[in-house]
Amino acid sequence: MTSTAVAPAASGAAAVRRPRRLRALWLLIAAAVLVALAAASVAVGSREVGWDDIVAALGGATDGFDRAAVATRIPRTLLAVLAGAALAVSGAVMQGVTRNPLADPGILGVNMGASLAVVTGIAFFGLASASAQIWVAIAGAAIAAVFVYVVGSLGRGGATPLKLALAGAATSAALVSFTSAIVLPRGDISDSVRSWQIGGVGGATAASIQQVLPFVISGFVICLLSARGLNSLALGDELAAGLGERVALARGGAALGAVVLCGAVTAIAGPIGFVGLVVPHACRLLVGVDHRWLLPFSAVVGACLLTAADILGRVVARPAEIDVGIITALVGAPFFIAIVRRQKVKSL
Repeated sequence: MTSTAVAPAASGAAAVRRPRRLRALWLLIAAAVLVALAAASVAVGSREVGWDDIVAALGGATDGFDRAAVATRIPRTLLAVLAGAALAVSGAVMQGVTRNPLADPGILGVNMGASLAVVTGIAFFGLASASAQIWVAIAGAAIAAVFVYVVGSLGRGGATPLKLALAGAATSAALVSFTSAIVLPRGDISDSVRSWQIGGVGGATAASIQQVLPFVISGFVICLLSARGLNSLALGDELAAGLGERVALARGGAALGAVVLCGAVTAIAGPIGFVGLVVPHACRLLVGVDHRWLLPFSAVVGACLLTAADILGRVVARPAEIDVGIITALVGAPFFIAIVRRQKVKSL
């Protein structure tokens, strides 16, 4: 990957530095908002539930319609929190690795690579267990990420943000076509796969949460350990190497964490887009570009965004619901267009 000028990156970093106390305050505020949204997610839906029933359901009681509803809302709330946090951190890491303000698991085709791998496994190999689907999704996400980066690096200038975005968009379109070609002739799996491809958390269960949790935790740990390396990469490859950073190792390790997070969540919740694009940009305005703060803050804000999107999808279409993948697309697409139109944004 070709390095960009050091001075703009350094000056940009200096311009958005924030005091440690202010960063901690924003993190606490975001955590408090997440707790409030999680409580609302359990209480609000096609039918509002009283706090007595919520407390009883948390204690294990599932008798009665209201308590049974709470028992189904708790796993989907947990999945919304996990998926939002994972996708936001994955997007922040991808933007740091590629120094591309347009990087996002959906835009770069990583989500669709995981999706195609899962659909192929289900259709041709009878892939049924959640753990197997997660492993296959991570492999598919990794292959798609490498392919997009290689294609975007071809030609003069290397892997520029625009070339990576175009390569990712073209790859996503091709992978969607391949997925449709596999699903359409298979009436036995088409309904469930089409619903899953929209991206949602409505089908969450305690078992699925237990299956995906170790992968999400592993991905978070890898990404957090890569935070210092991402800060070095922001200065440019040459300066990072001069400071003693192993550039290829730092970039590869961070990318691995992002792929694990994206692939694991996609296997359970489907390809949810734009969370990894919107959240890191918003978080940089509040806590700056230091990845040691940006990654945990992105995790909390991403969890807030997806939980809020799930609540909104349940409220606006009562008694039916709108999947979170549609809500995030409605929010993220205008944001993506706004970033593209900012001609001064060439790299992070």
